[in-house]
Amino acid sequence: MSPTTSGLITPRTRPGRRALRRAVAAALAAGLVALTAACGVTRGDESHDIDMWIPNSPGGGYDQTGRAAVGVLDREDITGGDIQVTNILGAGGSVAMSRLMGEEGNDRLLMTLGLGVVGSTYSFGVDARPHDATPIAQLIEEQEGVLVPADSPFRTIDDLVAAWQADPGSVVVGGGSSPGGPDHLFPMQLAKAVGIDPKQVRYVSYDGGGPLTSALLGQKIQVGFSGLAEFEGQVAAGELRVLAVSGDERLTEEVLADVPTLTESGIDLVFTNWRGVVAPPGISDARRAELIDYLTRMHDSPEWQQALTDNGWTDAFTTGDEFAQFLVDQDERVSTTLKELDLL
Repeated sequence: MSPTTSGLITPRTRPGRRALRRAVAAALAAGLVALTAACGVTRGDESHDIDMWIPNSPGGGYDQTGRAAVGVLDREDITGGDIQVTNILGAGGSVAMSRLMGEEGNDRLLMTLGLGVVGSTYSFGVDARPHDATPIAQLIEEQEGVLVPADSPFRTIDDLVAAWQADPGSVVVGGGSSPGGPDHLFPMQLAKAVGIDPKQVRYVSYDGGGPLTSALLGQKIQVGFSGLAEFEGQVAAGELRVLAVSGDERLTEEVLADVPTLTESGIDLVFTNWRGVVAPPGISDARRAELIDYLTRMHDSPEWQQALTDNGWTDAFTTGDEFAQFLVDQDERVSTTLKELDLL
């Protein structure tokens, strides 16, 4: 689905392009790699057959998807070897994307990515683009949710919309992705759908679900927009509430089953995020086909189908040329939006 609207971070939260590029350059120069964890049985010489890079912190959406995939690959012994998972932090995933492009020809490397990484390469001034890597497979789609603290005066999505329409500047919203990422695009599309100029939206970007949760609970923002798998614990504990979800249908998880969709609430908007896997550029066609086969066998396993259900993910499995075109389309989706907002 391609968005038909655009969004903006407010001047007080929008970092300058030069500062962003300096930050990314510093992160790259420092080799910002953290929190490496091995999955599977590691041989005595610590060798392994595949590296899986995760472009954000442990517990985030990319991390959940990547580790679920690696868990199935490992337990089903699909690759016939060991798999090591490494979280690479920095600049909304653009640090990891830049490093991946520097690994040209490395056919033992994979990386999870999604709409947020596409957006981060633009917002942080990085030339590397996901469609320049070797496409392997799209794995899932995921709904987003509208989150508020438990004591928020917004009891329903209608309450939020009414306050937002009355005074757009009075409602500060946040998301766990950079401009152009899903948590940024979603509130901008929602604003437009309810008659608010997206350029009036006060959006604050946070680096993942953890900081976004802290901002909500600390009342730094009134509303959060994000995928919900990272927040089920806080929702179940009564710390956060979900006003609405963005997909075609309600989610099936018990803690979220009573949350209405936007369309149920009379708002004409459906929005989904996605996640997939790429390899560095320059690997052989034969190795690309082998990696696609690994993930196809993983996808077809009962264990992966159960992971989809457990996490509330929608199966969106595509591979090869179809996924390659999808990445091109997603790049255009983001770049068009950011150009409309004079963010490029």
